[in-house]
Amino acid sequence: MTVTQQARQVAEEPAPRAGARAGALLEAAFAEYQPELLGTLFYLVGNLEDARDALQDAFVKCWRHQAEVAQVKNLKAWIFRVALNTGRDLRETAWRRKRQPLPEDESMLPSRRGTPDSPGTPDAIVEQDERLRRLRAAIGELRAEEQEVFLLRQNGEMTYDQIAELLGVPTGTMKTRMRVALNRLRGALAEGEE
Repeated sequence: MTVTQQARQVAEEPAPRAGARAGALLEAAFAEYQPELLGTLFYLVGNLEDARDALQDAFVKCWRHQAEVAQVKNLKAWIFRVALNTGRDLRETAWRRKRQPLPEDESMLPSRRGTPDSPGTPDAIVEQDERLRRLRAAIGELRAEEQEVFLLRQNGEMTYDQIAELLGVPTGTMKTRMRVALNRLRGALAEGEE
């Protein structure tokens, strides 16, 4: 049973029992969504340490509001919304302090082992590293609303309808923002390959 299905069951339970299960449900949801949340926050705030801090802050914020879990229709969307708001707040604070991003953590670097697409030769590794660097830079240059829909769609694996509901914007607008984001990202990657 998925975390979302469990959240629906909690919503149908009597209040005292639902409250007791909400904490366990939040823990399970954060454990399940952690990779997508961390990846989304990484691109939003610009470095791994701040992304981890934002993830921890988002969990604390959700935990403080665990009594509301029973009323939440889409638990994943609710958690991602809290995480995005937390990441935005952190990014704005960091920008005001004109903080420079920390160097990337080794866990964010591509594997050095060969794959079918990349035999693991030094040239292939350098080329892959350069492509990833250009992609990260291009994501960072997207407008905030384009970046948000791109990250929710790619990392959060949410549908356009879910994103539209989460952000309170029409689905067509979400699709347009995604199309613009993808075109800008393709352009940035194509420029580097010329």
